[in-house]
Amino acid sequence: MTTTLFNSDLTAKINHLGAELFSLESNNKEYIWEGNPEFWGKHSPILFPIVGTLKNNTYSFKGKPYKLSRHGFARDNEFVLIEKQDHRAVFSLKSNTDTLKVYPFDFELQIIYTLAGNDLTIAYQVINSSTTPMPFSIGAHPAIALTGDFEKYSIQFEKNEPLQYHLLEDDLISNKTETLSTTDNKVALNYKIFENDALIFKTLESDYLTILENKKPLIRVHYKDFPHLGIWTKTNAPFLCIEPWFGYSDSTETTGNIMQKEGIQILQPKSTFNAEFSIQIL
Repeated sequence: MTTTLFNSDLTAKINHLGAELFSLESNNKEYIWEGNPEFWGKHSPILFPIVGTLKNNTYSFKGKPYKLSRHGFARDNEFVLIEKQDHRAVFSLKSNTDTLKVYPFDFELQIIYTLAGNDLTIAYQVINSSTTPMPFSIGAHPAIALTGDFEKYSIQFEKNEPLQYHLLEDDLISNKTETLSTTDNKVALNYKIFENDALIFKTLESDYLTILENKKPLIRVHYKDFPHLGIWTKTNAPFLCIEPWFGYSDSTETTGNIMQKEGIQILQPKSTFNAEFSIQIL
C-alpha cells in the first residue's frame, strides 16, 4: 500500500512497507532516486533500531547475544497508517513477536510526514513502552536523484568548518579519518570521494547542507536535531544520499554490549524521543 500527500507545491508518496518515502515531486520534477536495483534498490529507508552495521551482525544485552542485520528491521516491516490528511500522514510500527526475538524491547516507532510550502518534514517519534531503559539508534537515508553528469553537482555546508570524516573498514567505523577539501564551504562532487564507501561525520557545526547543480541551489536538507551525518553514493549511480543519524556502525574495537555502543541513545521507560529533519526544494 502507498499513501500520497500533496499541497500546492509538492507531492510526496510513501510506501507503507518501511514507511519509506519513494517520491517527492515539484513542478513535475522528481527529487527522490527511483530505486533501480542495478545501483541500489531503495529510496529513503528508515534505519532503526540500529544505524549501520554491528560487528559480526551481533550485539549483547544483559549477557545474551542477539542478531541484527545492517540498519535494523524497520525498513522491512509494514507500518500502519494511523492518521491522514492531504498534507500530513502518521505511520506506526509497534514491537511484535518477530521484533522481540532480535530486539527485546516493547516500543512504538512513529514516522510523521508533513508538507508545508516547499518543505517536507520527516519526524521520528520513538516510544519506550517497556519497563527497562531501551538502547536504540535511528536515522534517515534519503537518496536525492541527480541526473546527468555527477560532477556538475556540489554540496555546500551551512558553515565554514573542517569536514573531517571517519573511514569504514568492513562496514565498521575505524579510527582513520580524512578531511574533505572545500572552497567557500562547497565540496565538488566526484565518485572518487566515495571509493571507500560512505563518509561518516561524527560531529558537524552546520545545521544543513545544500546540493547545487551547476552552482545553482537545487535542494537543501536540514538536520539540526541530528548529531551525526552520513553521505553516500555508489560509483556511476545518479543519486546522493544525505543521511542524518543518531548513531552509526560499531567501531572496530566494540565490546558488543549495546548499552555501551558508541553513539547509542538510551530511552528511559515510558519515555518518548523526538527528532525531525526536512527536505527543502529550492
